[in-house]
Amino acid sequence: MSPLDVVVAALAGFTAGLINAVAGGGTLVSFPALVALGVPALEANVTNTVALVPGYIGSAMAQRKELLTYASRLKGLVVVAAIGGLGGSVLLVNSSEELFERLVPYLIIGACLGLAVQERLKAMLARRREAQGEPSETRSLTIMALVLPASIYGGYFGAGLGIVLLAVLGLLLHDPLPQVNSLKSLLSFVINVVAAAFFVMSGKVDWGFAAIMAVTSLLGGAAGGRLAQRLSPSVMRATVVTFGLIVAVRFFF
Repeated sequence: MSPLDVVVAALAGFTAGLINAVAGGGTLVSFPALVALGVPALEANVTNTVALVPGYIGSAMAQRKELLTYASRLKGLVVVAAIGGLGGSVLLVNSSEELFERLVPYLIIGACLGLAVQERLKAMLARRREAQGEPSETRSLTIMALVLPASIYGGYFGAGLGIVLLAVLGLLLHDPLPQVNSLKSLLSFVINVVAAAFFVMSGKVDWGFAAIMAVTSLLGGAAGGRLAQRLSPSVMRATVVTFGLIVAVRFFF
């Protein structure tokens, strides 16, 4: 690993942490950065998942009070998220490098599209909650049935996972958005921790890059939390989407 590689990995981790704190979609920066550094695509995805776990820890801890709303169904959802995250990570590790590389551009494009419509999705969910009036009970089995495939996706690739979970939970739960977002953050944390734990045992983690990016992603997340009120999430989101689409085209060819 050259000094330049260290600098690029550190900047990628910091940028991903900052973007996740402000707008979401940091994986669309950190994953292609690892590939550009010469890490094979599948190994880069594994390493990226492990490296960005610290950011999810901070996000989940910051919103733990809002989670009290879901105390009655939290255990079941956490179990489903863990099973899905493990299932996705097992699928990834047992996929061939060639298959994963073929899927990557489509996964990135899907994540970019989700990121592009994130604000419209939030507005739609807010209008829906206003129309519903008082919160109503939703069958837990329905929620878990939809959280499971989202969790599998998160364990397999993960870019845009928060957007997918927010869409599923927001359509089924009639609670204020901050509370729904807190549940999304916890489930994202569980999915990524379980996937990262499996990846650690898989032998496919590039520990040199993972260690560097884990530290800088944590610093980036802290910086993004402080700058969230100053930076424009829409501008950063547009930048990440544009970059992600360029990366997807690059993978196609």
